[in-house]
Amino acid sequence: MRVGNASGFYGDRFDALREMLAGGPLDVLTGDYLAELTMLILARDRMKDPRAGYAKTFLRQLETCLGLAHERGVRLVVNAGGLNPAGLAAAVRELTERVGVPVRVAHVEGDDLLARRDLLPGGDGGGADSDRTDSGLTGSDRTGSGRTADAYLTANAYLGGAGIAACLRAGADVVVTGRVTDAALVSGAAAAHFGWGEGDLDALAGAVVAGHVLECGTQATGGNYAFFARERVDARHPGFPLAEIQADGTAVVTKHPGTGGAVTVGTVTAQLLYETAGARYAGPDVTARLDTVRLTQDGTDRVRIEGVRGEAPPPTLKAGLTRFGGFRNEVVFVLTGLDVEEKAALVREQMTAHFSSGTGAAKPPADVRWTLARTDHADASVQEEASALLRLVVRDPDEAVVGRAVSGAAVELALASYPGFHVTAPPGKGAPYGVFEAAYVPAAEVPHTAVLPDGERRAIPHPARTRELTPVGDPALPPPLPSGPVRRAPLGALAGARSGDKGGSANVGVWVPETPRGDEAWRWLAHELTVERLRELLPEVRELPVTRHLLPNLRAVNFVIDGLLGEGVAAQARFDPQAKALGEWLRARHVDIPEDLLP
Repeated sequence: MRVGNASGFYGDRFDALREMLAGGPLDVLTGDYLAELTMLILARDRMKDPRAGYAKTFLRQLETCLGLAHERGVRLVVNAGGLNPAGLAAAVRELTERVGVPVRVAHVEGDDLLARRDLLPGGDGGGADSDRTDSGLTGSDRTGSGRTADAYLTANAYLGGAGIAACLRAGADVVVTGRVTDAALVSGAAAAHFGWGEGDLDALAGAVVAGHVLECGTQATGGNYAFFARERVDARHPGFPLAEIQADGTAVVTKHPGTGGAVTVGTVTAQLLYETAGARYAGPDVTARLDTVRLTQDGTDRVRIEGVRGEAPPPTLKAGLTRFGGFRNEVVFVLTGLDVEEKAALVREQMTAHFSSGTGAAKPPADVRWTLARTDHADASVQEEASALLRLVVRDPDEAVVGRAVSGAAVELALASYPGFHVTAPPGKGAPYGVFEAAYVPAAEVPHTAVLPDGERRAIPHPARTRELTPVGDPALPPPLPSGPVRRAPLGALAGARSGDKGGSANVGVWVPETPRGDEAWRWLAHELTVERLRELLPEVRELPVTRHLLPNLRAVNFVIDGLLGEGVAAQARFDPQAKALGEWLRARHVDIPEDLLP
């Protein structure tokens, strides 16, 4: 079967649905609209209108594409239902009547745990294994102490693909879900097509891996790819990916003919490492073993994924929780020319004195953070290049404490501080921010319901066989390379990287591409890029827990850095709040590389 993807996030390319439907044959077209931040956005929508809570973009896309999908016989599977899958399914039915396209609509529900306070941290049950970190379900819990279960704005378990499969088997043309795992959109469709059951672990695992490659759209076809320049990938308008899945779970990732970008072992490897951890990639239907994945180039823009082994899923489901975190504000001071460190020290001292005095606010902000980015260059011919940025971020439960009491005080220094004083924005109010947390709840306690096209509500059983998730020990290191001449060069001259976020944690996967000396380069990387070396290269992580995982089949090392992102992307704890560029920073750091490995 041919399964495509037309969305990697809420806000992705609007025309992708039409591009994928018109570009070539497909059996199923999926769309991933949900991310941790998206749930907060949808919660805000639902507070304004109880009938909202889903990704409205999908409806607008369908207005002009539903007829094309029906004509081509392509079934649509999307998680755009968000917090209100029943509401979106009803809206799709109304649309089908309005545009006169007879399609059958089904939806999946049961993921919403907001009413199940006993399952949530701070409730009677306190959540299950709430600080667990799993391969593929990474996220450290910041919950519990002092909070009650009714403090959450959203609480959604990550369901698997069995409900999707039930809807498709019942004849649905459009399946809408709430919070399911991203890969479940593909694995559920494949299970329906091939008739897999919960015991077909290897096949399910292969489809989960294919789904993980597809879920972020064009990241599999050259988007955000570390070697786009070296490999001359046309990344101006990359096409969206699709997978040709076989009955045994083997898949070939490709794209429609004539579309931009590229599908190579490198682009697929990069996406495989995205937001994962170790060898066990856990999901509600199966735990896929990433250390068994084999990738081979199967022709131009074709990469074969095979050899994936599957294990029984864990007995718990990940639940994504969001809550209101408080209010934040920031001021960015521009420091130009000479004496940057002294200018920064002066304004920090002035603002600290303001906080200590309580002037203009009842009390100092609960959290005050300063960062100085030395973006300045000596003897610069452009003023902006002669400037550094000093960023002040404040947070507090009280909006008044971090509002104009902070930004106004900063502006009052305009004529009484360092020479050349200016800031990047006028005084502003405090803005609310949210917090994402992860907990784990017993799968047996979470209902999983497929609402079929005829309205029948079918309860989906959770897998009868489960397996507690335990780390896979790292394989033995390959022997180190013999000593020889080295050259100081950026790590990225040899290795690619991709990084991302899971709650307050970040991951960065680093791999070496297929080259005549790729095996030797992998030996060097495995010995060079240790946890201690990573801490040296990325000083921001020196005090944080870091776990390294080796994936020899991918010639990759993968790091999980716990706590780097504070309370998650919505809290904006750092300059790069989702750690999207963490890997590129690592690639830019200089190390001693054996000369004969460098291009």
